[in-house]
Amino acid sequence: MTATLLNFSKSFIFITALFFTSATIAQDGTIYPLAAPDEPTAIPLNTGGVENQPSSETWFRQWGDPMARNITEATLTPFLPNPEKANGTAVIVTPGGGFMWLSMGNEGWEVAEALAEQGIAAFVLKYRLKPTDESLEDFKAWMNRPRPIPSDTSDTLKNTPPPSTQQRDLSDQLEDAEAAYAMIIDRADEWGVDINRIGMIGFSAGAGLTMHSTLNSKTMKLAFIGPIYGGMGPVDVPNSAPPMFNIIATDDFLFRGQFGVIESWYKAGIPVEFHLYQNGGHGFGLGNPNRTSNRWFDSFMHWLEVNKFLEANIIKKSK
Repeated sequence: MTATLLNFSKSFIFITALFFTSATIAQDGTIYPLAAPDEPTAIPLNTGGVENQPSSETWFRQWGDPMARNITEATLTPFLPNPEKANGTAVIVTPGGGFMWLSMGNEGWEVAEALAEQGIAAFVLKYRLKPTDESLEDFKAWMNRPRPIPSDTSDTLKNTPPPSTQQRDLSDQLEDAEAAYAMIIDRADEWGVDINRIGMIGFSAGAGLTMHSTLNSKTMKLAFIGPIYGGMGPVDVPNSAPPMFNIIATDDFLFRGQFGVIESWYKAGIPVEFHLYQNGGHGFGLGNPNRTSNRWFDSFMHWLEVNKFLEANIIKKSK
């Protein structure tokens, strides 16, 4: 097992464990049933199902956000900009949820709509997930079961290893990301995409998938990446890695005073921009009231602009 895979395996497990703890101790995280919404523009990626998954896809609402679980069929939903504003850049958007559910509104559709407003073709990837209980009541009971609360001392958090070294298998999710990228390449002319300006951003576990794709895919040639409040551990950075925009808040349980992934990018000599916000917590999407992290999207747009990803470009034909 390579150091990269081991480090990110630990990060994924830690993301999941601490996300569950956060949901347990948070002020209000009631889970409500939700009928599956219509997704008329979602395109099946035909990457297969999920092994040992007896349940069908179901939805629920938490924190006011529509969320999907037991996803067995990956889809890609385009959010295309007004042709008069389109600049040729495209972004694959990967929501988070500990690889057990996806925060489709807060970290998917809303982000894609904001990107499209900036002239960027955005594509929400609804990737396959690990199985959870078929019954919503059983799922709620599992989510709300007692868990130890991590110590709030920074030294303890920084020095506490992930709870397990078990390897997390992300082969399904990587295959979904690669299929999404391939579809965008294949339909680049139709969607007005410059195939040399396709990036990927993700939130929490979606940030983990973004990083995993960057470090392990043999077919994706991403122009830039944006891991948003993801794992911060060090990685082995390939020479072909793209520029990175990275943000996290100091009160995010994933931060723990770590800068490993930032240092890894810096030492590899690859452009990196990092924003550490005073507050924001975890899972804030485009932002929550009265948090310094709320303007991260503006900073991301400025970063894209400076790096010439927002310039209108003659669309290069797909190969």
